Amino acid sequence: MARISGVNLPDNKNVPYALCYIHGVGITTANKIVAKCGISPLTKAKDLTDEQVSAIRDELQDNYAVEGELRKKVSLDIKRLNDLGCYRGLRHRKRLPVRGQRTRTNARTRKGKAIAIAGKKIAKK
Repeated sequence: MARISGVNLPDNKNVPYALCYIHGVGITTANKIVAKCGISPLTKAKDLTDEQVSAIRDELQDNYAVEGELRKKVSLDIKRLNDLGCYRGLRHRKRLPVRGQRTRTNARTRKGKAIAIAGKKIAKK
């Protein structure tokens, strides 16, 4: 089992898809890494040699921010926005959508489970 950036790669997946288990590596980045290291995209993760694993590890460390480093950078960016008191920082602080999405409906993921309003009754006409 290959271990890169503190993540165990699944053995039965092709290398680009196995690399997607690392935080900060998507399929496009994984394909670029595999091409640069000269590894076939159809190679399974369990068939990687030690040299190939070290080549992937070196490529990730030199050119990409992944896992803990990326998480730290993102949290510092959000903290900076909060400290500035800008609009995006206020939206983060209130746990509302940040990028202009509507909130009258369809913001359940960000806002959390809907809360019923107690005592609200339908007005009779």
